[in-house]
Amino acid sequence: MLRSLRLVALNANSLARATFLQSRYFGASNVNSHPGESAQDVRTVTLFPGDGIGPEISLAVQEIFSAANVPIRWEPFDVGTAKASAGKMIPDEAIESVKRNKVALKGPLATPIGGGHVSLNLTLRRIFDLYANVRPCRSIAGYKTPYDDVDVVIIREDTEGEYSGLEHEVVPGI
Repeated sequence: MLRSLRLVALNANSLARATFLQSRYFGASNVNSHPGESAQDVRTVTLFPGDGIGPEISLAVQEIFSAANVPIRWEPFDVGTAKASAGKMIPDEAIESVKRNKVALKGPLATPIGGGHVSLNLTLRRIFDLYANVRPCRSIAGYKTPYDDVDVVIIREDTEGEYSGLEHEVVPGI
């Protein structure tokens, strides 16, 4: 739990990171899906707060981006196990929002262990044909870490093995 609380703490380091993200991803490039808007205009981003600590983390991200004046308009959708009682855990409107906006922020979603519904993370990967998890890691000037001059990208393939939802059984029961 302490690890999760550190992730949502609003401090100067979080603000520096949000400012870096704003300049890197919202500065010169136009990731906007709405015709006629310039790179400096507000972007609409689909938001799936998620389950468990997801809403808390998502709220912290929204506050950090707001404090850094990142030009985002959030389009939130209740996706996750809370929607299970309504019959559909990922509403069609949420899927259409991601397709329209071309960018989304997803909080942690509960994954059933040993049964229940299909993992929502896996479902989203299948709906949007997401085949890789790309994690760029780069040092931020003025932010001291144990390692200097980090510039690496980690790519995890998601269509095979444990992230694909396909189980492998060497022999029955194992």
